[in-house]
Amino acid sequence: MQKKEPHIRIIPNGPYLVSGNIPLSEKIIVPNGDGYIYQDGRKLPQRETYALCRCGKTSTPPFCDGAHIACGFVGEETACKNDYDKRATKLTGSGVDLLDDGRCAFARFCHRESGDAWELAENSDTEFLRSEAILAASECPAGRLTALEKDGTAYEPEYSPGIEIFQDPEEKVSAGIFVKGGIPIESADGSTYEVRNRVVLCRCGLSHNKPFCDAAHIAGDYHDLAKRKD
Repeated sequence: MQKKEPHIRIIPNGPYLVSGNIPLSEKIIVPNGDGYIYQDGRKLPQRETYALCRCGKTSTPPFCDGAHIACGFVGEETACKNDYDKRATKLTGSGVDLLDDGRCAFARFCHRESGDAWELAENSDTEFLRSEAILAASECPAGRLTALEKDGTAYEPEYSPGIEIFQDPEEKVSAGIFVKGGIPIESADGSTYEVRNRVVLCRCGLSHNKPFCDAAHIAGDYHDLAKRKD
């Protein structure tokens, strides 16, 4: 039997259908000084194919239990489908430049003890601040930020395909779905979004930029922990 390639298909007004035996884990966003790190969360079952909730109402998070039907979930995708380089604006820094497409999941990895990604890029005239700017941009799970050399060379972390379910106890909420390693995402209309190394998908059902997370889980006070039965 031919091995399936990693793939995510968005079901109309339904879940994310994940195929290709993509590893699934839970990560907890934890403050570390003036920055943030990940800690491992609970162990999640591993399957070749699985459906992840998109409406935020499941009783079996992060997996779909069909709650989208009962709640009448409207999952219309509203995100721009233009490629990243057409959406992003460029901040010119002293040592490295920074691309920013504005898609923020509020994971806060763009903040480091030495400053945020924008400050660091602007003042990246020392090797330390240059390295910090590159890290601050590269660790943004949403892929909002990309550090560029002056010749246009882009910095990207090396990721194998994987999916991580975020928990954010500092904000007292459950957060988005980190999709990493260049996994194709097929829209409900059959088209495919630009393949990116880093994106965060909405799982609370509240984003105004579906299918991508826009941090609406914070204002919406989204919690999956109360629904879990483990």
